[in-house]
Amino acid sequence: MQTIVTESVDVAATWLNRSEVVAFPTETVYGLGADITSEKALGNIFTAKGRPSDNPLIVHVHSFEQVKEVASEIPESAGTFIRHFFPGPLTLILKKNMAVSPLVTAGLPTVGIRCPSYPVAIEFLKRCHHPVAAPSANISGRPSSTDWETVYGDLKGKIRCVLKGPRSTIGLESTIVDCSVDPPRMLRYGAVSLEILRKLVPETIAATTQKHQQPKSPGLKYLHYSPSARVILCGPEYPLCKGEENSAWIGLSPPPEGVTKNLVCKDSEEYAYKLFSFFRECDREKIAVIFCEMPPPEGIGQAIRDRLQRASEV
Repeated sequence: MQTIVTESVDVAATWLNRSEVVAFPTETVYGLGADITSEKALGNIFTAKGRPSDNPLIVHVHSFEQVKEVASEIPESAGTFIRHFFPGPLTLILKKNMAVSPLVTAGLPTVGIRCPSYPVAIEFLKRCHHPVAAPSANISGRPSSTDWETVYGDLKGKIRCVLKGPRSTIGLESTIVDCSVDPPRMLRYGAVSLEILRKLVPETIAATTQKHQQPKSPGLKYLHYSPSARVILCGPEYPLCKGEENSAWIGLSPPPEGVTKNLVCKDSEEYAYKLFSFFRECDREKIAVIFCEMPPPEGIGQAIRDRLQRASEV
């Protein structure tokens, strides 16, 4: 299969409307999109990514009206979050409309819905005939893609089209909140922190998904965000990190002596923005070990900690 790279939202949407899989940029990470009414295209997402079929997809919409095409009901808490964070880096889990394919929801009665804020993403979605199901545009388990070149490198020959756009400005996947239950439960950390959510809906809680449970959200069950290198966590609560041959460092503090490559970030926002691209650079340079300093657990720092913990699992 030839993979087309285009800057035209019209060309990209035309391919998606023909039941093809199209990668497109958002402010969080690049997404791998398919028309939610096309069983063929939805199946091709799982094939292209090597994604397990019990891992649900997030549906991307361009307006509140489209939310109603996918969800069967919108609780008061969800309405509050939608007013404040649509468009934005927040995914809501809602009870699904019966017309939504079980391929999208992994057979669950709920569906994740997000409205991205990137102008190019909105323009693309407006040209698609239906809402678009889209996980991150990368091979399953690998670091998510934050630029079109990485998407193309991962998925060339496996998907029909890549919509070439700017680099993702946040760099981590969206926060996910389950509003199909009361009180709402935050299932995945992202740029919208639990503290921010509680200012709007004070009863919101953080939930822990058990390993034996089928998750309502992507990013909770399987190994995620992992480079080829071994990831070692560093910080006050972890063993002291010592530089070694063919190793790298990323964090907010100066690196230990002896590392081959390092990236010191000025704050947690820069850390989030550069994390996955740094992982990818280390892979290209065949780095064996990446020492990752755990940032403070405030704001997006908690989301970084979550991704690092999952990347370090073996």
